[in-house]
Amino acid sequence: MYVQGFLIPVPEDKKQAYIEMATRFSDLFKSYGCTEIVEAWEDNVTDGKVTDFRMAVKAEPGEKIVFSWMIWPDRATCDAAHEKMESDPAFAESMSDMPFDGKRMIWGGFTPVMTLGRN
Repeated sequence: MYVQGFLIPVPEDKKQAYIEMATRFSDLFKSYGCTEIVEAWEDNVTDGKVTDFRMAVKAEPGEKIVFSWMIWPDRATCDAAHEKMESDPAFAESMSDMPFDGKRMIWGGFTPVMTLGRN
């Protein structure tokens, strides 16, 4: 298993637009081999003294934090999917109409070292 994680500041009034965008992209990611996608909207995010989710993405007033992750069978499948997306003009076009500031999105890939509750 390979995990991609994302932290995204999204204007609170664009919640529905974000959900619609994520829904559209989910079919594409699944077609490229993604096995699970979770999009989680901020519910209880506290302000830290040294760092926190808001500081990490330089969230502005009126923005909520989205914490999401995608599960791939392995890194090779994930990397191949990203290569396909980069060469897909439709994907590039859809990226231009994002309901958030992509410059402040944080993302990365992770190899699990422990899982609980998964087969």
